[in-house]
Amino acid sequence: MQPAPDARALRSALLNYRTAWQAAGWLLIAAVVYFSLTPDPITMPVDNGDKYDHVLAYAVLMFWFAQLHRRGAARLRLACAFILMGVALEFVQRMTGYRTFEMADMASGALGVCAGWTLAPPRSPDVLGILESRWPLRR
Repeated sequence: MQPAPDARALRSALLNYRTAWQAAGWLLIAAVVYFSLTPDPITMPVDNGDKYDHVLAYAVLMFWFAQLHRRGAARLRLACAFILMGVALEFVQRMTGYRTFEMADMASGALGVCAGWTLAPPRSPDVLGILESRWPLRR
């Protein structure tokens, strides 16, 4: 059995594939925008399921990008950008005529951003680094 890689090895491995991870992150952003503006959104089959959708979506975005940007200032900029994105999407939804504008959705998105930041490394495992150490990508 191999010893677990140290944190420095995981960080350097992550940097090797940063462009691919960034691209995947942009696809996540595109998915959030799409599902925010589609006339037939997917929702959890519970009361106020769309609020849980918002929390989950924005937590995933923040968690993903927080693995790529370790410094507090960069994470703060990301958090502000994701919260502003959630607010902007609510205003765009109002203009569509088939989606509704809800302040509670904005709050749910902001809560998700906070959760994603809180759950991000170093408080949790470096998921992207672990993936790269387990399944090295070829260049």
